[in-house]
Amino acid sequence: MKVKRFLLRYYPPGIAVEYDDASQPISSIDLLDLRSDSNTNSVVEDILQQEPHINFYLKNQLCTLIKSLKCKLLEGKYHTYHLYKVLKAHILPLTNVAFKKDGTKFITGSYDRTCKIWNTETGKLLNCLEGHTNVVFVLSFNNPYCNIIATGSFDKTARIWNSESGLCYHVLKGHDREVVCLDFSKNTSLLATGSLDSQVYLWDIETGKSIKTLIGHSREIISVWFSSQEQLVLTGSFDGTARLWDYRTGRCCMVLTGHLNELSSCIFNWNSTLIATGSSDKTSCLWDPRSGHCLGELLGHLDEVQDVTFDMTGRYVATACMDGKARVFDALTTECISELAGHDEEISKVVFSPEGSRILTASADCSARIWDPFTGLCHQILVGHTDEVFSCAFSYHGNTIITVFIQIFIVGSKDNVCRIWK
Repeated sequence: MKVKRFLLRYYPPGIAVEYDDASQPISSIDLLDLRSDSNTNSVVEDILQQEPHINFYLKNQLCTLIKSLKCKLLEGKYHTYHLYKVLKAHILPLTNVAFKKDGTKFITGSYDRTCKIWNTETGKLLNCLEGHTNVVFVLSFNNPYCNIIATGSFDKTARIWNSESGLCYHVLKGHDREVVCLDFSKNTSLLATGSLDSQVYLWDIETGKSIKTLIGHSREIISVWFSSQEQLVLTGSFDGTARLWDYRTGRCCMVLTGHLNELSSCIFNWNSTLIATGSSDKTSCLWDPRSGHCLGELLGHLDEVQDVTFDMTGRYVATACMDGKARVFDALTTECISELAGHDEEISKVVFSPEGSRILTASADCSARIWDPFTGLCHQILVGHTDEVFSCAFSYHGNTIITVFIQIFIVGSKDNVCRIWK
């Protein structure tokens, strides 16, 4: 059996191997420990030992691919962002933003009941998705395909749209209260929606039919995620617990208990070997999804934890807090590596750049900041918004940032802008 071709995955770094035998599945070589200073020859030798079907004659080709991955890890480290576009995105406050995987488009949701699709390069409005009868609160592309957009609304429905034409394929009805979170399965055949009615619905994207309802939480759902293996769904709730479900049966497999107050956030790492939760009890926790055991608490914050996130490899965890600080922890030891101090008010959102060399935070002090996650140094302050910055996102390649805010006191203001930084 011969290798037909190699396919690169930049974030997290990895190589997919396609064989000339069509019956042989594509194999994936994860390089989660790859660093910009890794020894290329050593990495290639490890690959050759692990993959017996890759022969020695492909060594030079592999060396070229590894060097390309190493260069990609350095791209964002020294980048300085400049304000590129200011968009008057909606006539009422924005709620959320999301990039298409290749970064060429992004979408915004709003209190004006619409979702809008934008060209990142030109700032041109490409389409306006209309049909919801209340706030469009949450939205997502079905990455990596990006041919579908899902939106969730305070009108108790979710919708599935064609990302090019704006055609609404399905209106997903079933929830009794606002839809506040959603996630596509990794093969994008399913959509999960979570609601303040304490239930999660699983939907078939092709038919728009509900196939399972996950019932067990006693209070509002705030997070929902499919695992990378797609067998499990993770949910977080104001009832202070996270739960793992088998999506095929709808059965709850595990309840993660230990927090003393409401959950604000929960998430899988990239390969679903860890779960992080954040809570208003001022702590975050790391969990083993196989056993349900708490692996450790992430301590140090003085107020409610607002957001938690992993870097691309799952080795590091960042937390955002109402105390105006973010913290970075080693996921293996649960030790705090750095404290990101500088914002004057609460931080609502924290995200790693795709390659993991920078962290972006959004704050109620009207700014976003870019940090070194390992030293805690602030490299750049993104200013210009006139009120709370509540959402921010990196593009997949890390070369573009979007920040948005809500004009809190003048809800009807037209100054509800989204800023593009490059």
